[in-house]
Formats: sequence, C-alpha cells, structure tokens
Amino acid sequence: MFLSRKKLMTLALTAVTVFSLLAAGCGSNNDTGKAASNDIMKTIKDRGYLKVGCKVDVPLFGYKNPDTGKIEGFEIDLARAVAKKIFNDPSKVKFTPVVAKTRGPLLDSGELDTVIATYTINEQRKKQYDFSIPYYTDPVGLLVKKSDNIKSIKDLNGKTIAVPQGATTRKAVADAAKKAGIKVKFAEFPTYPECKAALMAGRAAAYAMDTSNLAGYVDDQTMILPDKFAPQQYGAATKKGNEALAKVINETIKEMKESGEMDKLLTKWKLNK
Repeated sequence: MFLSRKKLMTLALTAVTVFSLLAAGCGSNNDTGKAASNDIMKTIKDRGYLKVGCKVDVPLFGYKNPDTGKIEGFEIDLARAVAKKIFNDPSKVKFTPVVAKTRGPLLDSGELDTVIATYTINEQRKKQYDFSIPYYTDPVGLLVKKSDNIKSIKDLNGKTIAVPQGATTRKAVADAAKKAGIKVKFAEFPTYPECKAALMAGRAAAYAMDTSNLAGYVDDQTMILPDKFAPQQYGAATKKGNEALAKVINETIKEMKESGEMDKLLTKWKLNK
C-alpha cells in the first residue's frame, strides 16, 4: 500500500513535532531543577528572613536561656552569620525549635530553609538531604551519676542507657558496647532534658549523647565518663534541590574558618578542644 505525498508530509511533520516536544520536555527538567535552586534564594530574600531549625535544649549550641527567654549558642550565632551573608544583617533569621525526631520532617515540608541543630552527617542522611561541610566534630560520651560508681562503659553491662529519639547515638553506643564485650538496653526519649531526667530518676544508668551536648547537663551529682567513641560531624542540612542555599551556607562556613571567626565563636562558647 502506497501513501500519498500529502500523507507522508503530514506524518513527517507530526514526527518532528513530537520529537521537538519531547526534547523540550527533557530540557525543561534541567531548567526546572536550576530554577528551583534559584527560587529558594528569591523566596528567602522576598520573605525577608531565613527560617532555621535549631535546638533549644542543648546548652552551648542552641539553648533557650530561662533568664532572658532568648535562644543562644554556637549554632545560633552560626545561623546569624548565614543570614548576614544573605541580607547583610544577622538579625534576619527566624528560629524554630526542633528535636532529633522533628528536624527532618520540618525540612521536608518546607517549614524550614535549613536545619542547624547538632545534625550529625552520615551516608543515610546524605541520601535525604544536602549537608554543608562539617562545622564541628564531637565524639559520643556517657553521662552518669557519681553515686552509682560507674567508671567506664564496661560497668554498664546489662544496664539501660537513655538516648534521644531519632539520633545516631544509639547505634554508636551499641557498637561500642559490642566492642567492649557487654550487652546494654536502651530507653529512647523525645528530648535531651527527658534523657537527663531518666538518669536522675534511676530509669537509666547513663545518658548517652555527643560529649559537648552532655557538658551542658553536668552538675555536682553527675560526670562524663572518660570513654569516647564514634566521632560525630555536624553539618547544616538543606532540602535536596536547594543547591543555591546550600552553596551560601558552605561559603559562609568556609569563610568563617579561613578568617578565624569560627575559632572565635568556638572559644566564645567554650567548645574549643
């Protein structure tokens, strides 16, 4: 069966049109990705402030001072440095309290632009979010009551350890316990103060968390054991696709490290080791 010249021309034009539309569609995916990345910065600038998820229960990093009612700490100052880079004004930032279990979902939903909240970088989390270069490294430690006469992780054999929900701490402690040849149990709590309360009430024999986090909970009845393990690197997290914001945060951290401003902040909050 032979097709007329008119029908052949029609088919050829249709094929060209379909090909062009497909090509345009393929190209638009890349353009959309770039646009989305640029849009986040436009959105932030048009809004007039940066939305940051922070801790309010971690002394030295992010803590709501009961005397002043203000949130303060190393990561709070770091967030303000990012705001300064974007707006040339460190006050252009709105803080939202987060815990280990809520910081990811709030970032996913768009309620936050970034999370700067003792967020440990690991391979699994990097599949979900973009992380900045590390701005702090801290090993996991154990807080115990002095009266319990616990001197090392080996003394916790068969005992319960309090850990925050959603934190990487549990795996780090489990690995350390296995290496030490002991077995431990875990009790998870939503917040750091609840972990400390469990320790003091005798519901846990130790409270495990990053050592510098624990330092804010030391009092005359408690101490941090000399055992340290699984160094944790903290980074600022952003939603996948928001590369423009991630770039600004990385530049801020890098510039602060190179200028010595980062060391000054660490000294200010007694986090230099």
